[in-house]
Amino acid sequence: MKKLLVILIVLLAAALTVSAQDRIFVNIGTGGTAGTYYPLGGAMADIISKAAPYINATAVSTGASVANVNKLVEGEFQLAFCQNDVTYYAYNGIEMFKDNAKPNLRGVGTLYAETIQIVTVASSNVKSLADLRGKRIAVGAAGSGTEVNCRQILEALGLTYKDVTPQYLSFAEAANGLRDGNVDVAVVTAGVPTAAIRDVASQKDVIILPVSTVLADKLIAKYPFYTKVAIPKDTYPKQRADVQTLAVKAMLLVDASAEDSLVYDMTKAIYTNTDRLAMAHAQGANIRKASAQEGMPIPLHPGAEKFFKEK
Repeated sequence: MKKLLVILIVLLAAALTVSAQDRIFVNIGTGGTAGTYYPLGGAMADIISKAAPYINATAVSTGASVANVNKLVEGEFQLAFCQNDVTYYAYNGIEMFKDNAKPNLRGVGTLYAETIQIVTVASSNVKSLADLRGKRIAVGAAGSGTEVNCRQILEALGLTYKDVTPQYLSFAEAANGLRDGNVDVAVVTAGVPTAAIRDVASQKDVIILPVSTVLADKLIAKYPFYTKVAIPKDTYPKQRADVQTLAVKAMLLVDASAEDSLVYDMTKAIYTNTDRLAMAHAQGANIRKASAQEGMPIPLHPGAEKFFKEK
């Protein structure tokens, strides 16, 4: 009996050792804690870990798109959020990735529209985009897709960072700056409603500055990933009308070297549990298998492709 007990303990220990060795750790690159990527990434980590117990997934707060691409390629992340325009630039080695192409990027799926929200408060003297010259602008975290959007919008307005005072802030820091009067305008590219903007709106009268049709058309002609969207009225307190602006698409990335089975399991877990994503953030309701290849700017990973081909 004693011998049998010893054998069972040895076998159990061996099984646990093998199980630990087989466990795969997945770090998910998200964004700032006050944005949309972070809560959705946290929900995805939980969903993946429960659906595929051999995966230990963790969401990591980051500077968002550009930082996520770099850390994914370096192997620090195994799954990452990114804007589809930034992904295109990285894959093709243009814009901020000029002469530094990332051809090993592969798509998992697109998620939802990321709305460019140009925010000020009623007490400021900024009434439209024509008033931006000389203003203190929170342009997004360094290395973020938001910062790229801001620069491109300023360019379309005939401005550069020399014409404004750029402040490289996360969404939470930008919200604090608006609330405290240290920032005149904040640019936030995220799913609506965005927690950081709601935070400001709880204490100040927030104004979302519209992007005119003329300006939008000018940007779309040069940067075809932009689309025209409206922020519905009542998205934020005292917002009495729809606000016209632009959007890009959020998406998920992996490296080409990722195992097909791993990517398949992660993709399946995410796109078959979208009801749980909707509980983490309102934009989760817009994540669907049926639309997950819309706006995909790079090749799909074979593991993701296998999932989307299934009926």
